[in-house]
Amino acid sequence: MSVKKQIQDLRDELREHNYNYYVLDNAIINDYEFDVKLKTLQELEEKHPEYFDENSPTLRVGGAVTKNFNTVVHAQRMYSLDNSYSLEDLKDWETRIKKLIDGEVEYVCELKYDGASISLTYENGKLLRAVTRGDGVQGDEVTANIKTIKSVPLQLKGEYPLKFDIRGEIVLPIDGFNKMNEERLANGEEAYRNPRNTASGSLKLQDSSEVAKRPLECLLYNLTGNNLGVNSQFESLELARKMGFKVPKAAKLVNSIDAVFEFVNYWDKARHDLPYETDGVVIKVNNLFHQDELGFTSKAPRWAMAYKFKAEQVSTKLNTISYQVGRTGAITPVANLEPVELAGTTVKRASLHNADQIEKLDIRINDTVFVEKGGEIIPKIIAVNLSQRPLDSQKTEYIKHCPECETALVRIEGEAKHYCPNYNGCNPQIVGRVQHYISRKAMDIEGLGGETVSLLVDSGLVSNYADLYRLTKDQVMPLERMAEKSAENLIAGVEASKKIAFERVLFAVGIRFVGETVAKKLAKHYKNINALMMASAEDLEKVDEIGVRIAESVVDFFSSEENIETIKRLKEFGVQLEISAEKLANQTDKLKGQVFVVSGVFEKVSRTELKKMIEDNGGKVSSSISAKTSFVIAGDKMGPSKKEKADKLGVSLLSEDDFLDILK
Repeated sequence: MSVKKQIQDLRDELREHNYNYYVLDNAIINDYEFDVKLKTLQELEEKHPEYFDENSPTLRVGGAVTKNFNTVVHAQRMYSLDNSYSLEDLKDWETRIKKLIDGEVEYVCELKYDGASISLTYENGKLLRAVTRGDGVQGDEVTANIKTIKSVPLQLKGEYPLKFDIRGEIVLPIDGFNKMNEERLANGEEAYRNPRNTASGSLKLQDSSEVAKRPLECLLYNLTGNNLGVNSQFESLELARKMGFKVPKAAKLVNSIDAVFEFVNYWDKARHDLPYETDGVVIKVNNLFHQDELGFTSKAPRWAMAYKFKAEQVSTKLNTISYQVGRTGAITPVANLEPVELAGTTVKRASLHNADQIEKLDIRINDTVFVEKGGEIIPKIIAVNLSQRPLDSQKTEYIKHCPECETALVRIEGEAKHYCPNYNGCNPQIVGRVQHYISRKAMDIEGLGGETVSLLVDSGLVSNYADLYRLTKDQVMPLERMAEKSAENLIAGVEASKKIAFERVLFAVGIRFVGETVAKKLAKHYKNINALMMASAEDLEKVDEIGVRIAESVVDFFSSEENIETIKRLKEFGVQLEISAEKLANQTDKLKGQVFVVSGVFEKVSRTELKKMIEDNGGKVSSSISAKTSFVIAGDKMGPSKKEKADKLGVSLLSEDDFLDILK
């Protein structure tokens, strides 16, 4: 037998043993036998470097050191999920689905594991890269660390698509977490707080050999890509298992929301016997064609819903109330609590939201309060234990002046929050606006973090985000913890942000109520900042999905001389304040004022491409047929009830070719 074949056979055998042990939990050889084979392979690879394979089982131990994690844009966005907390919520969701989908709808129920989200890309059966969720649009590449996790296949089994992404959670089993903490305590180190945070932190360790020491596992649940060879979510789970992925077996295919709730009720109790932490159930429409029909909102898929198990509650003492100032000047009261363990973390603070909430619950200092984690994430006070209220208790008086700059607070009619109106003189507002400007979804300025922004503002170097563009290396070098390389990265990151597209700049400047989606709509409609600055509230309200509140906020922003001056400076520094010529070349007003519904399966272009073509040519895409619909682009398998509704309302049907001819 040739050395090359001997090496390949050993690799194949060790991969199979890894799969049996870490995925199937069914080892067929003992640890000693495995280690002997692994050592033999290591020796052969050392003698014959010409047969190097980056996915060899011998490289699972790690050793690569990553100083800076590259940012990678996801081929397909990693959306968050809408949450539900009751059977009524789920039934409302089902009702919305059945308005858009013809025929029977099946659902897949899967446990919602509490870990760190990950996206794995495979090409020709080999692991190409691993990327964290990040902000859903882009994340950090952590491939070297993920390769150390034994349940992640480096080479797939059987048949597989040419290239695809698979999403899942990196989790730390409870037993493994407890053993890690036993070792840390024995070494005199502080214990880790909970499995989820420890798993998440593991992904960003610089030394992959340290990651390899942690008993992490990877649970997969969603295939993403083209030509996957499956028609349903349940089929995709089966395919993933055959390819060698660790796919939880709890997933169940059901045909009604009542059956979904039976699954929820069972696992609400049985979850405590699982080896991993889980905080709910994810329910997905099974049919992938139906998923495609339902599509996405700006934040979440319409075809999936997370049901969250009832939050854990504890009681503790409210010691003091402090007040935080946000970037918009909004004041948020915060309860400072006697530390208490809640859902695996120590809770010391909880949001009190606003003056109305304090009034409603009659919350007072020294009260004993009941705290729960809303959605198992953010602690909130849900009630006061009045039986334990001190006799000398005093009613809480909401502050009248800004806790930072002493400016008298204002409260806008119809709004719950109080605001500090000192827009340009209140430090937390300035820091908040600059932090928003540099954030990942906005200008994504590398080398500049929240703490550095605070230092820049406190030192007087920055009083608004336009000041970032006149910073020099010599100016930032004296800042705390700022080395020469860090200073160079900061200046380079600011310079690179000048290439960021107009719609993201528009989001970054921080106009109240203008989020990512609204910024895209305004940028597309007005094309440049000058046209937007000149728009009246009435003009703005004519833009698709722009209401009175957003329109008034935009007008108010550009009525400020300070804001106009800041925008002027951004222009002078070369920031992109208009849509690029390249983008404009691909956009027309050919379909302006027309509303399209896209339904069915198409041959020449995908549904996603059709929707983009409609929007690029000034049209609007709607998910349901109504009297406002101009045309339905009808592909193969369009539901009969949709055709019936279109006929009833007199809405014309276009074939794929008809639509493409219109654009020509």
